[in-house]
Amino acid sequence: MPEPTTPLESRRWLGAPHPLGASYDGSGTNFALFSSVAEGVELCLLGDPTDHRRTDEVRIDITEVDGHIWHAHLPDVRPGQHYGWRVHGPWDPDRGLWCNPSKLLIDPYAKAIDGEVDWSPACFGYDQADPAKPNFDDSAPHVPLSVVSDPFFDWGNDRPPATPMHKTVIYEAHVRGLTMRHPGVPEQLRGTYAAIAHPVVIDHLIRLGVTAIELMPVHQFIHDHRLHELGLRNYWGYNSVAFLAPHNGYSARGPLAVAQEFKSMVKALHAAGIEVILDVVYNHTAEGNHLGPTLSMRGIDNRAYYQVNDGNEGTYLDFTGTGNSMNMRHPHVLQLIMDSLRYWHNEMHVDGFRFDLAWTLARDPYEVDRLSSFFDIVQQDPVISQVKLIAEPWDLGEGGYKVGNFPPQWSEWNGEYRDTIRDFWRGEPSTLAEFGYRFTGSSDIYEATSRKPMASINFITCHDGFTLTDLVSYNHKYNIANGEDNSDGESHNRSWNHGVEGPTDDEAIAGLRARQRRNMIATMMLSQGVPMLSGGDEIGRTQHGNNNGYCQDNELSWHDWSDVDRDFLKWVQRLVDLRKAHPVFRRPRWFHGRNIRGIHDMVWFRPDGIEMTNENWETDHARAVGVFVNGNSIQATDPFGGRIVDDTFMLLFNASEYDLDWMIRDGKWADRWVCELDTADPDTGTSERPTRSIDPGTTMSVTNRSLVVLRSAPKT
Repeated sequence: MPEPTTPLESRRWLGAPHPLGASYDGSGTNFALFSSVAEGVELCLLGDPTDHRRTDEVRIDITEVDGHIWHAHLPDVRPGQHYGWRVHGPWDPDRGLWCNPSKLLIDPYAKAIDGEVDWSPACFGYDQADPAKPNFDDSAPHVPLSVVSDPFFDWGNDRPPATPMHKTVIYEAHVRGLTMRHPGVPEQLRGTYAAIAHPVVIDHLIRLGVTAIELMPVHQFIHDHRLHELGLRNYWGYNSVAFLAPHNGYSARGPLAVAQEFKSMVKALHAAGIEVILDVVYNHTAEGNHLGPTLSMRGIDNRAYYQVNDGNEGTYLDFTGTGNSMNMRHPHVLQLIMDSLRYWHNEMHVDGFRFDLAWTLARDPYEVDRLSSFFDIVQQDPVISQVKLIAEPWDLGEGGYKVGNFPPQWSEWNGEYRDTIRDFWRGEPSTLAEFGYRFTGSSDIYEATSRKPMASINFITCHDGFTLTDLVSYNHKYNIANGEDNSDGESHNRSWNHGVEGPTDDEAIAGLRARQRRNMIATMMLSQGVPMLSGGDEIGRTQHGNNNGYCQDNELSWHDWSDVDRDFLKWVQRLVDLRKAHPVFRRPRWFHGRNIRGIHDMVWFRPDGIEMTNENWETDHARAVGVFVNGNSIQATDPFGGRIVDDTFMLLFNASEYDLDWMIRDGKWADRWVCELDTADPDTGTSERPTRSIDPGTTMSVTNRSLVVLRSAPKT
């Protein structure tokens, strides 16, 4: 063991078993680590992080143990101190026991991390030439270090926007992707939390009209060994290694200030009325399968943290496709996740969470259980049960696609919505009935469990898959740059190139593609439920046909602010504004076909003006439908108990390849209609082309593959 070069171990108090991790209280730091298999634990304090040989390491034997929690209080340790753990105990990989004190381990409760994994053989707990033998090379020079974080921050008058879910418009974004090429952001800030807090970025979000930014993973993550070998990086970040630490690669000021920088970003967004939702990855960690590195939990208490195979405890159950799955049946794993959620909400002021591959959190151990311990503990938690909870309602295990099966307080990414809207607008047969359900909030999926339309997070595109521009430009994926011979990524994208693969100079095809983008954004913004924009779609971002940019931390994935499709940006802004201005498009309750003052709250009809019948819905060749939504039937009140009413709208959807003559219903629907929007003529309803009036009982032409929005108006 290296000789101590600092007096940090000269004063040591017993400390407390809680809270876990390193906790600075103004007078010193308490350290606590859970391990039920440890026979001895060393707290390792390290000095100069630029000393890559770690020659100044001080090892402190932890002698106090309460309920498998090893703890000590060091009054001389302050924020900025680098540290790690070494765990002595059984090394028997066949039984799932991986204790190896030559491996410096990341604290699962670390609130800041310095450095990256360099993928030296020392990072692995076994001898790569003979996996049955342990590897005793010291990993300290090759792995990230945990850092004691300063918990103090001046939040001032920060207040969460607390936007009701039915009024929420989500913008999914990547910290680097959103800001790396923005000319208004100083170069030294680009790709960081500070960049998102910059006025030019916040101004874009305000002008766009979104109410929440959903950040792709910001927990400290690792760049995979395979990608490292290929010269690529884990851009998306779904490879967490510490659930309480903001990713250090997104800090402009370095790991010692990363928590403060993240808090400043949240504070700035809140001041602009924008909530912060985190995409969290609690289903697995970056330690991979049984041949992965020993970085943290594997070396601390492998069988407690991970699900292992019965009868073959040296391998893992894997419902995520990443090599391991967290053991949600263990109380300390549940505690870790809940402590992480509470930390990000209470200390970092985050407003909500989107759970990646959320069904993995509910497996017990093979079957998906809606009544699992994880859902129970979230339900009863007085803090986390009140924030925005969004599930990605599937994983890769058997029976893992479970849209609509989450508990009542949860919303879900609605993959059924995405697929149906894509199919409808590309003219697939037999989609009309499905379209009706999706447009009205997917009551067939959510209503039976007493949930409201807000349970459905509606999206056309997200980080995973084609961008909106590519969705209308490519029939096939082009992922060669990912190094997997184009075998990765979804092959069935429900995309349509409209006649030419990729970019084109054909004005007719380019015009139709632009119209289809307007169709899909308009449909999403006018649907019941919660709309989610994929960051960059509003400015026409392309990945040139790559539908799996998870490893492309470069200009392929970053937003190109030098080539903004300003016409489309205005269109998206206009649709968001229309949704905000009219509560009929964001009802907190379901449509039920009730008769309100002689008119139903919602009526579907054919282009000839006749109401839809069951047979009409099942016609496989039908690709056009209209819907009347009654602004007098919203069934909601304002904060003072006043009844909310709105204009009445008629929406005409023509996904067919033909222009249609559409009969506009007679006067019981409205005295007069004005054309608010027309995706075939995006200037309609603007100062360039004021709204045109349409009398009831007349016929209007609706262009092929277009959407027209009519608003009721009094007689002139």
